Amino acid sequence: MMSFLQVQDLAKRYGGTTVFERVNFTMERGEFVCIIGHSGCGKTTILNILAGLDRATEGAVVMDNREVAGPSLERGVVFQGHALMPWLSAMNNIAFAVRSRWPDWNRIQVQTHCQKFIDLVGLTGAEHKKPAMLSGGMKQRVGIARAFAIQPKMLLLDEPFGALDALTRGTIQDELLRICEATNQTVFMITHDVDEAILLADRILLMSNGPGACLAEAVINPLAKPRDRHSIHHDAQYYGVRNHIVDFLVNRSKRYQSGELRSARSPSAKIVNLR
Repeated sequence: MMSFLQVQDLAKRYGGTTVFERVNFTMERGEFVCIIGHSGCGKTTILNILAGLDRATEGAVVMDNREVAGPSLERGVVFQGHALMPWLSAMNNIAFAVRSRWPDWNRIQVQTHCQKFIDLVGLTGAEHKKPAMLSGGMKQRVGIARAFAIQPKMLLLDEPFGALDALTRGTIQDELLRICEATNQTVFMITHDVDEAILLADRILLMSNGPGACLAEAVINPLAKPRDRHSIHHDAQYYGVRNHIVDFLVNRSKRYQSGELRSARSPSAKIVNLR
């Protein structure tokens, strides 16, 4: 059977500069995948191509047996900036997306549906506040609620917690885990935080340094689910997977860029199972 998402020989070039090439990976329905790599390796470009917001120079993306050729409500996107409309309340920011997804719904249907996701992200009582009245973490919760409310087949997250303080970041990570477990949501997420990736992801994709980046390794997360931030570091496998990823970022990613490991590159990333 074909995987839910197939990324085939993806490459992006600007003039004579290759940002990345030969990027191949698949995702199954309900899987949570994080991608990590240094700035300039093309992570956000890959996410934008998956979202249909950018086009690859080479290769194709197929989701649920249909090629991704442009933006679609089948894919929800959350960026690092909340991207809320400042003149609308939290409820109406979410309702704007919901009406786009279901234009025939009446006001009560829209409001009831929006309230469900406002409650889900812990914003009950803040429905009628505009973005200027919300904290950074609350704004990101509205963005996440808006993305989930259109019930996309896939959720794309571009460092959504990068600008938040550690306490708020941890709280929203927990909310995201809870919602994904409840909805079996398929998620592709960019992060620079190794611990965040280990907490959230089923698989962690490691990009070599750019330009000329490639998808070097795909690390299967050996920590059993459900994972809890307060206890994962007690798992005997935690430091093994963490050290493997950090060593890649510090050492092996540079060796790919220098060409030392370039001859070892293959059309598919090296599968790493640390169990």
